[in-house]
Amino acid sequence: MKLGKVEFCHFLQMLALFLCLSGMNQAEISRSRSKPYFQSGRTRTKRSWVWNQFFVLEEYMGTDPLYVGKLHSDVDKGDGSIKYILSGEGASSIFIIDENTGDIHATKRLDREEQAYYTLRAQALDRLTNKPVEPESEFVIKIQDINDNEPKFLDGPYTAGVPEMSPVGTSVVQVTATDADDPTYGNSARVVYSILQGQPYFSVEPKTGVIKTALPNMDREAKDQYLLVIQAKDMVGQNGGLSGTTSVTVTLTDVNDNPPRFPRRSYQYNVPESLPVASVVARIKAADADVGPNAEMEYKIVDGDGLGVFKISVDKDTQEGIITIQKELDFEAKTSYTLRIEAANMHVDPRFLSLGPFSDMTTVKIIVEDVDEPPVFTSRLYSMVVSEAAKVGTIIGTVAAHDPDASNSPVRYSIDRNTDLERYFNIDANSGVITTAKSLDRETNAVHNITVLAMESQNPAQIGRGYVAITILDINDNAPEFAMEYEATVCENAQPGQVIQKISAIDKDDPPNGHQFYFSLTAEAANNHNFTLQDNKDNTATVLTKRNGFRRQEQSVFYLPIFIVDSGTPSLSSTNTLTIRVCDCDADGVAQTCNAEAYILPAGLSTGALIAILACILTLLVLVLLIVTMRRRKKEPLIFDEERDIRENIVRYDDEGGGEEDTEAFDMTALRNLNIIRDTKTRRDVTPEIQFLSRPTFKSIPDNVIFREFIWERLKEADVDPCAPPYDSLQTYAFEGNGSVAESLSSLDSISSNSDQNYDYLSDWGPRFKRLADMYGTGPDCLYS
Repeated sequence: MKLGKVEFCHFLQMLALFLCLSGMNQAEISRSRSKPYFQSGRTRTKRSWVWNQFFVLEEYMGTDPLYVGKLHSDVDKGDGSIKYILSGEGASSIFIIDENTGDIHATKRLDREEQAYYTLRAQALDRLTNKPVEPESEFVIKIQDINDNEPKFLDGPYTAGVPEMSPVGTSVVQVTATDADDPTYGNSARVVYSILQGQPYFSVEPKTGVIKTALPNMDREAKDQYLLVIQAKDMVGQNGGLSGTTSVTVTLTDVNDNPPRFPRRSYQYNVPESLPVASVVARIKAADADVGPNAEMEYKIVDGDGLGVFKISVDKDTQEGIITIQKELDFEAKTSYTLRIEAANMHVDPRFLSLGPFSDMTTVKIIVEDVDEPPVFTSRLYSMVVSEAAKVGTIIGTVAAHDPDASNSPVRYSIDRNTDLERYFNIDANSGVITTAKSLDRETNAVHNITVLAMESQNPAQIGRGYVAITILDINDNAPEFAMEYEATVCENAQPGQVIQKISAIDKDDPPNGHQFYFSLTAEAANNHNFTLQDNKDNTATVLTKRNGFRRQEQSVFYLPIFIVDSGTPSLSSTNTLTIRVCDCDADGVAQTCNAEAYILPAGLSTGALIAILACILTLLVLVLLIVTMRRRKKEPLIFDEERDIRENIVRYDDEGGGEEDTEAFDMTALRNLNIIRDTKTRRDVTPEIQFLSRPTFKSIPDNVIFREFIWERLKEADVDPCAPPYDSLQTYAFEGNGSVAESLSSLDSISSNSDQNYDYLSDWGPRFKRLADMYGTGPDCLYS
């Protein structure tokens, strides 16, 4: 069988590789012809072995250790006196040495991509003395590469874009695959590229991995995205090589290769004539298959009879042409309009002009529909004038309105009373004549703005509005008066001819040529000897003194009547009184005191000081009254006791009782009666709510309830007892409950009598108990317990 050229080349390569590996694996230390010798001092012993590199194939899959090579020293006579040791990278863990023969084996599978070579050190030792017979030497074990790694696209998957309609061979994107095998040895890392999916639209350069377009005129509008599968194969693409794939998504980007086109040659829209200005009449759109800036359009009206009535603009978001009204529509004037509208691309690509003009034309017809319109005034604003002296019923002016519809319905007029709340004006419903309904006052309101309503007789819901501004003309109906309230003063030491006040006047009227006032004293005051008036001829006047020697004690206030006349026709006048006070002034003429009563007050005390003194006296009186009241209340006892309050005395006794055997110290009957009845007495500081007339008998109930009721009743009795002290006190009761032989041990009750306990026997106990006998004897009316 004959071999082809390619197979023959492969056979030669494999044969050379086999021979090379066989020679390297049998490398060993060759003995030098010169024997080793030793020199003392700094002399160096000449090495007796020569090193070569060792090579071992990666990814060895056998079960036995892989033979790497053999170490041998010329000192070794083969009698077992020499042993070999190995150190360095991987010694003992990966590489082992037979200490007798020097054979090196690899015990683990090696991967060149993890570590390409290992550096080790070998030494020959005397077995008996364990001393080196040769200097330590270093050698390298290189891992021989095999094709065990497929190419990988580290940056995949890829996305790329290319303009549509691109010519053949346009570069799209470059893909790159990497192979972890040794690129310096064999073809294990030599990669070639091929396309598995994406033909016939795209191709790939085998060596560079550059993807290019393979077909012309690819149209985005037909298909805008393609999915490519690219393969990278090592061993220069030969059989047996390893391969890897990646995907490339190619998107065709848009270019302006489609002109705009209207879907229809003509459009028609109906609009009411009442549509306001700036309202949208219609929206039209020319279709453009392009996107983004390539689909941006502009619209314009190029012809037609509605150039000044309508306008068209573009909606930037939808690329629609928006037709709006520029002027009001009137069905009675024109019933339809025709517009020629052009749509054109804003960004035209010169490469595609051959595809046709990038614009289109269409016709839009707008039909105006008739609507029932409200009456229209002949003027939007009427200006009228009337004198404020006009009498009621005076005609001011006339407004006019008409129905713009073909029916020309009659119109009736009225005034919107929200604009004429005071009802100053009336209007004739038929003629539109406006008249006065009240007397007018320019000073109150100089201009009246009213709204006139015009309604159709046949359809009152149709209302038109007209605006009327009525200006009130002024007449001289207000007399002049002081511009402000003047407070004039004159010093006691004033000299004749001294100016004390400058006055001016105002007038509510508004004459066309401005105001002119004339000032003078009234006839009664013209001959007074105190003050005079000088008219300054500029609508002001000056008041001057005619004498000196003003004294507050004689007259503290002067009243000067001033006569003011305006220049109106007819002229009006008024008399205004100027109040002048006489004051004590300092050397600069500044008033200090203007009250005549100041002379009556003492020189040393002011009014404020007197008020402070009176307030102190009243405060002292109130304090005295409070002290007296408190003392009286303290003297009144809280308990009606004919003797003294026992709380004011502390009595101390040092006697000790006789214990349980002392039966004479107390009466047992006082401890056995629970049903003693006490007389209720009134306390001043406690208002009793319940008067206890009798004590209830105890029934056969649980002991805890009996004790609770017993204590509760004692508490209520103590609260209403007038003889109880008005402070918290401790009371002790010896009550055993029902069934006890002694019954209650409380000293408050007695089984022998229903009357109050008699403590007269205390007097018989001697002088030590005299105090108790006095307190609990029969003398007082109330008992203290």
